[in-house]
Amino acid sequence: MTKPAAPKRHLPSSPFKAPTAPAPKHFAVGDQVTHDVYGLGRVIGVEDGIATLVDFGSARERILSPYAKMTKL
Repeated sequence: MTKPAAPKRHLPSSPFKAPTAPAPKHFAVGDQVTHDVYGLGRVIGVEDGIATLVDFGSARERILSPYAKMTKL
């Protein structure tokens, strides 16, 4: 097995722009969301910057930040 490549450093003297990190996703109570594993759901609770509680109909799941697999509809 090989190790994953380390992120490359950006030198201040570089003529290229530094890569920007995507803005963190924010969800509010009542938002309709979709999740890659659980499907369609509605946000029923929010812990700022930590997690969201989502009702997917058949189950309630606590989804942790950075919400890589969840998007707002």
